[in-house]
Amino acid sequence: MRHTQHADYALRVLMYLRVAPQRRGSIADIASAHKISRTHLDKVVRRMAAADLVQTTRGRGGGVQLVRDSSTITVGDVIRAMEDDFAVVECLGAARFCQVAGVCGARNVFARAVGSYFAELDRASIDDIAANDDGLRGALEFRNRSAET
Repeated sequence: MRHTQHADYALRVLMYLRVAPQRRGSIADIASAHKISRTHLDKVVRRMAAADLVQTTRGRGGGVQLVRDSSTITVGDVIRAMEDDFAVVECLGAARFCQVAGVCGARNVFARAVGSYFAELDRASIDDIAANDDGLRGALEFRNRSAET
């Protein structure tokens, strides 16, 4: 299963916020730290805010911050919020044009596989994937940012 950049960037935002001072940051700082498009990240953050994964505040002292503790946000929560389609085969989707739909067992196999995939993602929190605080702060170059002070 492959996810879109939106899901990837959402996870990066949450990891950034987990290790950021006061667990907040600006879209510009997050985009710069990850070396990704600010415009694209803005769209991702808006979608994350609509899904209650983050809160955004405009103006001076504003930015993006976690809505709840990162230990309570699962990777599965993020993927579900950021992706629209989990139909890895046609028969799992809304439109079913397969000639053997309903008479073959593939649908059940793939439905169980997707269920197992999400069961695993639901076991991992943002804390689990961002447990290396010092490593993440170094990789995101927090030591070189004014937000560190």
